[in-house]
Amino acid sequence: MNKKKMIRLTALVGVATATGVVAVANQAHAATTTTTETTNQTTNASVESTQAAVDAAQSAFDTAQTSVDNAQANVTSASNNVTSASATLSSAIANKEVATSENIASATSAVSSQAIVVASASQAVSEQAGVVSAAASVQAGAQAEATSASASLSSASANVASATSALSAAEAALTSDQSTAANNLSAAESAASSASAAVSSDQAAVDNAQAAVASAQAIVDAVAEVQSSDVINMSAAYITALKNYLANPSSANAAALQEVAKGADYVKELQQKFKSDASLDVVVDPSDPTVQEALSVYAVNLINHLRNQYGLTTAFGASANANVAALDFVKKYYDDKDWNIFGTTGSDGQGHNKNGLNAYAVQLGTSIAEDAGSGLTTWVNGKATMATTTLHNLLYAVYSDIVTMLFDDGGTNNWSHAQSIFEDGTILGTDGFNNVYLGVAFDKYGYAHYELYNATEGNRLGNNAYSLDVQTAAQTLLTNAQATLASAKASLQRMTTNLMVAKAAVVAQDQLAALENSSASDSAAVTAARTQLESAKTSYQTALATYQQKEAALEKANDELANVQASLEAAQATLATAKAKLAELEETVANLTNADQLLAAAQAAYEQAVANLTVATGNLEAAQVDLAKAEAQLALAEEAVEQAEARAEIATQVDQQLNGSNANDRQSAGQDATSLKTNGRSLTATVATASAANPKRGADQGRLPQTGADNQEASAMALVGLGMMGMATGLYGCKKKKLTK
Repeated sequence: MNKKKMIRLTALVGVATATGVVAVANQAHAATTTTTETTNQTTNASVESTQAAVDAAQSAFDTAQTSVDNAQANVTSASNNVTSASATLSSAIANKEVATSENIASATSAVSSQAIVVASASQAVSEQAGVVSAAASVQAGAQAEATSASASLSSASANVASATSALSAAEAALTSDQSTAANNLSAAESAASSASAAVSSDQAAVDNAQAAVASAQAIVDAVAEVQSSDVINMSAAYITALKNYLANPSSANAAALQEVAKGADYVKELQQKFKSDASLDVVVDPSDPTVQEALSVYAVNLINHLRNQYGLTTAFGASANANVAALDFVKKYYDDKDWNIFGTTGSDGQGHNKNGLNAYAVQLGTSIAEDAGSGLTTWVNGKATMATTTLHNLLYAVYSDIVTMLFDDGGTNNWSHAQSIFEDGTILGTDGFNNVYLGVAFDKYGYAHYELYNATEGNRLGNNAYSLDVQTAAQTLLTNAQATLASAKASLQRMTTNLMVAKAAVVAQDQLAALENSSASDSAAVTAARTQLESAKTSYQTALATYQQKEAALEKANDELANVQASLEAAQATLATAKAKLAELEETVANLTNADQLLAAAQAAYEQAVANLTVATGNLEAAQVDLAKAEAQLALAEEAVEQAEARAEIATQVDQQLNGSNANDRQSAGQDATSLKTNGRSLTATVATASAANPKRGADQGRLPQTGADNQEASAMALVGLGMMGMATGLYGCKKKKLTK
């Protein structure tokens, strides 16, 4: 039962006159005690009784609710049935309208035609099933043969493995006794081979050293003579004209210089004065450090001789570092970039690589100037290749280039080459050439490059300087070459001795042969094992070929079976479609033929569905009425429980109040009545004590004497009267319970 119901109790208290009548004190107390005990028992029994009624009412309500739910479901089902029956009836009416004799005949004809199609499709399925059966038989045979071939292949493979193992064991037995001798032989042969290679290497070194000595000797024999004889002398008039031009490069001074220089004709005359010596006709590499040293010393001596004639006291120098830098620059900015400075005719080339010069100057941190000459491709003296060039060609190229720079350098060059040779502190107007070192290099086209570097302690281009005394330099070259040759010969002698010792150590061969003669049985076992292995390999190959053949046949049979099965499935699908269409046509014929019966049945079914819906709707309404009644009964039962609980609670409070009264109240008969003071005047309360246990209301009533006003004027007797009055008159003002679901 809902415990949250609000209950309002109003006790009716009668207010008598000042001389009102009350029960005698001792009799009133006894009556009150008996009444409260009886009331407690009665109210508790009432609570239990009304709660049982609530439970019964709740059960009845739940049953009624279930009946309503079921009835609602029946109504929904009946409504759906009416909708379905209505659709069926509409279809039957439409069918009746088209059920003419012509349509029935046409539909019957269509059934006959479709029956022929079904029979044909059924025959096709039967035939294809036979094909599938035959293909399955072939596939099963191929599978059996493939399985057998696989087993044979596995057996052959096992035989090969067994024969291989047997051969390995036989070979191990044969080689176990030979291993020591074979190892000794191998070590000795390896030592002999190494010694022989060392001898060959040292012999090549000796040959190279001897060639170097020969080259150095040629330089010693010829360079000094060439250097002393191949000098370029300038006339006083040339020197004066050149100085005038360099001081003031006017067109008049240029013409005067050109007139004094005599041009190309004088160049040819000077070129013919070059000292030609047969000892210089030795093939050399222009990039060889020894050759490069000779060329740079030769060029610097020619230039310094000219500078002396000009009146300059500062000289150019030559060094290994400057030559290395020249080779690196030419490779990086001419060879690697395919930069052809003169081209094929001398006038169609790309000229100086100025960007390369600037980049290399930044890299070295110094000033660089470059002069270039036709070098080995001198058109005056004929062309020489880099592969077959001689010391004579190289020296002549240097000599010819310097001559050309001095006396055939007008035109577009504006005497810039001569200016680079004779300026002091600057070259071509660029400062920073106070310590010039010359590097000489030839590019891959055969053109000569003369790189002028300003050497400093920072760039170290002047380090490893060459002696400009050609005789001393040439002799030093020869001495160094001879020392290299002597060292190479000494090394060759040592390696030759080592080779003889190594060859003498190759004695294990005899031991190996003896051991092989003593292990004939092992060799025979090895031979037999090899024969067995070869036989097993042959059998394996045969089994492998058979297996591959059977596998191919099986794959083909599988493909064929899959194809015919697919055809069977297609035929079955066609048959199923034909049957479905036949069934549809037959149903059409049946519908048209039985149109009257179908319409009558549909009409009857529709009417029955409507009737069922009517019954279900009536049942639902009746169930809803029962549910409303059960709901009302439940509300009344719950309200009765709340009233019984309220009465029980009041009885309990009264009983507790009575049990707490002091002894004086029970002993004094004159104080059992309570005088209540209100607004300065005494009122005597008459308390109703109606109860089933005390029906004698007023039998022993008497007048309650005035006792004055004190703190106990509102006595427990008043509370008893209040409680009993409430029970006697019922629960006045009890809030009606509203049932909510």
